[in-house]
Amino acid sequence: MNALPDPVWPVVVLAVISAVDAVLCIGPVAFVRACLTDVRFPARYWWVLTPVKLAAAAGLVAGIWIPYLGAVTTVALIAYFLVALTMHARARDFGRNMLVNATGMLVLCVATLWWSFL
Repeated sequence: MNALPDPVWPVVVLAVISAVDAVLCIGPVAFVRACLTDVRFPARYWWVLTPVKLAAAAGLVAGIWIPYLGAVTTVALIAYFLVALTMHARARDFGRNMLVNATGMLVLCVATLWWSFL
C-alpha cells in the first residue's frame, strides 16, 4: 500500500460524491425517496443514510493522510453498493437506479481502491 493515495484525485472525487449523496438523503429528495421506496427499504431507517454517507466522506478525506483509513472506507463503500445492488435485484428494480446509480458507484469505488490504494 502506498504511503499516500496516488493519485489522490479519485479519493477526492469519491468523497465529494459521498458528501453530496449524504445531503440528498436529508429528507430525502424525491428521486432518493422513490429509490428507497422501490427497493422497499423501511422508511424508519432512512435517517441512517445521511450520517453513514457523511462518515464515508470524512473517512475518505482523512484517508488522504491516513491511507489505511481511506482504503477501509473505500472497501466499506464497495460493500454498501454491493448490498444496494442486491436490494435492487431482490426488488426486481432493474432500471436506472440499479444500472446507472448503484452500479456506477460500485465501479467508481472499485476504481478508487485500485488506482489510489493498491
